[in-house]
Order: sequence, then C-alpha cells, then structure tokens
Amino acid sequence: MLQQLNKEVLLKRKEALEQVIKRRFIYQPAFSLYGGVAGLYDYGPVGCAIKTNIEQYWREHFIIEEDLFEIAATILTPEPVLKASGHVDRFTDLLVCDSKTGTGYRADKIVTETLENRIAKEGDKLAADVKAKYLLVIKDVDTFKEDKMKEIIAELQIKAPETGNDLTDPTPFNLMLPTIVGPSTKLPAYLRPETAQGMFLNFARLLEQNGGRVPFGAAQIGLGFRNEIAPRGGLLRCREFQMAEIEYFVDPNEKSTFKKFNKYINLEIPLLSRQLQADAKLHQPYKMGDAVKEGIINNETLAYFICRTYLYLVEIGINPINIRFRQHQADEMAHYSSDCWDAEIEMSSGWVECVGLADRSAYDLNAHSTATGQKLQAARKFKVPQPRQVIQIILDKQKIGKELKKDGMTLIKYVEALPDDEKQELSEYFQTHEEKVFNIDGKDLTLNRQLVKFEQKTMNVMEEKFIPHVIEPAFGIGRILQAIIEHSFNQRDDPQKTYFKFSPRVAPVKCSILSVVQNEEFDIVIQELTSSLKKLGISCKTDNAGVALGKKYARTDEIGIPFAITVDKETLTAQSITLREIETTKQVRVPIVEVPRLILELSNGLILWTDVLNKYPLFAAKEEDA
Repeated sequence: MLQQLNKEVLLKRKEALEQVIKRRFIYQPAFSLYGGVAGLYDYGPVGCAIKTNIEQYWREHFIIEEDLFEIAATILTPEPVLKASGHVDRFTDLLVCDSKTGTGYRADKIVTETLENRIAKEGDKLAADVKAKYLLVIKDVDTFKEDKMKEIIAELQIKAPETGNDLTDPTPFNLMLPTIVGPSTKLPAYLRPETAQGMFLNFARLLEQNGGRVPFGAAQIGLGFRNEIAPRGGLLRCREFQMAEIEYFVDPNEKSTFKKFNKYINLEIPLLSRQLQADAKLHQPYKMGDAVKEGIINNETLAYFICRTYLYLVEIGINPINIRFRQHQADEMAHYSSDCWDAEIEMSSGWVECVGLADRSAYDLNAHSTATGQKLQAARKFKVPQPRQVIQIILDKQKIGKELKKDGMTLIKYVEALPDDEKQELSEYFQTHEEKVFNIDGKDLTLNRQLVKFEQKTMNVMEEKFIPHVIEPAFGIGRILQAIIEHSFNQRDDPQKTYFKFSPRVAPVKCSILSVVQNEEFDIVIQELTSSLKKLGISCKTDNAGVALGKKYARTDEIGIPFAITVDKETLTAQSITLREIETTKQVRVPIVEVPRLILELSNGLILWTDVLNKYPLFAAKEEDA
C-alpha cells in the first residue's frame, strides 16, 4: 500500500539525501571552482542518465503515443517575436530590495516565507484572526499587483530576512535574458523563456505536414532561460532549465469532445478545483468524466492531457498520493485562457508546480498573425457544400493601387483572405473609425473606410477558415527529476545504507553485474553478459573488485540500480545467475540465456518483479556486510 510522503517525512531524510546527491555527483551547482552562480546546475553521470530517461519516456508516452510532431527550434529569439507574444511587456516578477544592502528578493516569496515562519514560530499563541489573515495572503500573494503587494508588505511589516531592514517598493522585473545578434545589425534578442514560440511560428509548416488537418500536436524538448530574482531550492527554480512542451492545435468547435478521452472517464485524479480553494478545502479525487460533466474542467481535450500527464508522472516514479492538479483562480489566469491547471507534486519544500496545462485559446496564433500579417489559420473541409452567412468585402482596388502603388495588391490580398470572424470585426471597426492600419510583412499599410464596403450573403462553401485553439502541457524536467529523487530515496534499517527505488524506466543504469569473488572464469561470463545486454540497449555496470558482495550491493543501491546480476560458482556449473531486486533485496535463480530479455522487459515495464518471483525459484542468500 502506498504511503503519502508528506513534507515532514521528506524533510526528515533531506540531509542524508543531499549528502548522496553531492557524493555521487547526481547534480551540483555549476562553476563551483569560481564560487558558483545561483540557479545554474551541472548534471553528473547519474543525474544526466536519469534526465535522459525521463525525456525518452516523455517521447514514448506523448510524442509516439499521440503522433506529435517533434521539432527543435532555436534558443535565440528576436525581440519582435517576444514582443508579439507579450513576454517583453508582461513576463515579470515583482522585485523588492533591502533598502540598505540592495539585496534583491522576489516579493511573493519573501511574503510567503515570512508569514509561514511566523505561523510556525508562534503556533497556538498566534491569534486566530491573524493566522487566518496570514493564510489568506499566502494563498493569494502570487496574484497581487504592485499596489496590493506594497500595501501588504507595509501592513504586515515584511522586512529583509537577513538584516531586518525595510524593503523597497515592489517593481516589475523582466525575467528574460537579453542579448544582441550580430556585430553590425545588433538585432535585439533574448534567450527563449519557453520553447512554445518556436512551435507557434512553425504552425503553418506543421499544418502542411499534417495534410492541412486539425487536430494535431507539436512537441519540443529543450532549454529555457529565466533570469530569476532569487533562485533557490536546487532544481526547482533555475535560470537555465530543461523543458518539454506540447502545443496541441484543435478546432475550437470540437475541443469540448475528444474521442480518446473515453478510455479515461473513470480514471480518478486528485483535483484542487477553484471552488475547493475558495472554500479552503483540500484536493479531492474526481472521476475525470464527472469533472468534465460538472464543468470543473472546461473541455475533454484539456481533461485528456491532464489524464495523460498524471499517468506519465506515476509511471516515471512519482508517488501518486503526492500528486494533485490545482486549478488556477480566475485572477491567476491570462485573459485569453479559458482554463488552466498545474500538476503539483508534494516535496520537502511543499507542493511544487511541475507541469502547467492551459487552454490558451487562439491567443498565440492571433498575436503572431497580427504582428507579421501572415495568416495562421486552418480550414474546416466539407464533403458537400454548406450554406454559410459570409461577409463579403468589396474593395476599391483601383484607388487602393493608386494610393499604395506596389503595396496595394499586398493589402488587397491580405484583406480578402481574412477569415469571416475578422471580416466581421473589421466591419464593426469601420463603423467608428476612418482608417485601419495593417502590419503586413513588417510594413504598415493603411486602408481608408471610403475604399471598402461590406455585404452579408448566404453562400455555399466547401470550407471555412478558423484560427485553431491550443491546449498546452508544459513540463519542467528539472523539477520532475528532483521530485523523483526525493520520492525514490530510502534508508534501510542502518540509516547509512541508502538506496533509490527508481522506476526501472528512469533508473540511471538498469542492472549491475557483480561477482562473488575475483575469478578469471567469472570475468569471461561477465563480459559475455555485458555484451548481450548492451546489444539490446540495456545500460549496465560491472563490479568485479575484490571486496565483499554486500559492499558491491551497497554501491549500486546508492545510485538506484534496480537489478543486480551476481555471477557465482553455480554460474559455471548450471549456467545460471542470481538476480536481485533493490527494494526487497530478494534474489531468484535465472538461466543465463534468459537474463538479457528478462532485464529488457523489467526495464520497459512489460513485466513486474512480482512476475519474476512467481516464475523463478527464490535464492536464499544472506547479503554479506561490507
């Protein structure tokens, strides 16, 4: 039976875990020889292997299973792209500084930490109304704008934690890292804050690859960069971090129903809905079909990806009891979003957002269409002509050509190609305006109201244009990796003997090959086994050193190798080995010829250790102490 790894349990073993992370170089602060830089980390061999396996299974679970198009867009992003997306103006956190030392803090974090510390320190001595006030602020602080944050900091007397000095007024701090492209043009650009924009900009190409049909999805795994004000918490808040994102493009008329969602309607997932948060209640399990029917989740397409995300997290080793999906409050969501949820994982630092799932409507494609003048649209194809009320634009092409010369035809083609909803908007716009400026291929072209007429007609059409909506699951790989490490870490009866109970899918090495003693004949068997395993793509680690077998087990346990093959005297006489599982330490006797295929099936989750115990004879052996 699964046990919830609450914050207290995780904190209790955090010190031992951090020692293992450092000793086995799972990940460590970068540039430590030069004093280090906050928010930057290097992955060692073990951490790198785990990260690679997390990403590989993400590819299998999402890209292969959902037939997504994987792309690799550039990291350097010109400023106009991020201006259009809203990042230049709105990708900010509120910054406060120590009024005397100048040390910077993220406003919402310093408020939260100060109030949480007061609650913990005062305990029952804290007045009920004061505690209620603190808890309400903690719940809502990340939605506060400048004025509200300033008011709260003053009212609750929030000070700089190290010095007790007053804090400066909160100001927006843009989190993007700027750069310049080229020595002559000096094009302003940024290191991308997310991978999403590359997928939006390649929408038309991807649509063509899908035969002009929606729905379809794009996916990308790569680095993102955010100039965090006060990075902390290991991999939880970094300035350079690995992301895995999906942009799933859907017809807005069809996203409320999703065929593949049917198989998950009875799947129960812990949801912390907007209403539960307002009522100060804990998350509750919901059958996903009911969550959509009751309007808790906006549509089946979004609900489907919530289901897939939950199953992915469980499969790679996150304790399901420590997962919840929290719905964004109305004042948290962007104005264009119809619904947003965060997959949060309980860790030693509390509940941490590790995946964001948002219905972004048509915002991004609209934004880039407006900025570039390029139509990022799809079409609904009809088998037989369909009657539609359409707005026909009648342009005075002769006068437009006379006024705009060679740009006249560019403007004419652009306006005539507008989808019906935009034609309607243009018609309404000209009721109160004399002219409209269109930015087409970076050039502003003006259309005068006197040069355009609008007529509504009923026409039989074979297609109608629309701008797809987007469902976006965005995964923080580093945060997920840290959660896996925390959830997988264990100590045996002797606390000095630690091990990671990784899911075999993400384990850094799938099996170790050990010998009971140093022996040349054993070495030959080990080499043959190693070769057979590697031919199947199975990572393995050999250890034939002249130390006690118990010590060899301890060394492989400490980096979470789930299975250990041991070569002994019976290997030479009966052509069999013992196979040990890390958590139970139980061993079975297996014929050598069956070992490679058995490890492959265990590593890919095709069979479980219980299946192995049922098939092969148990080997009773006492593990020798080191």
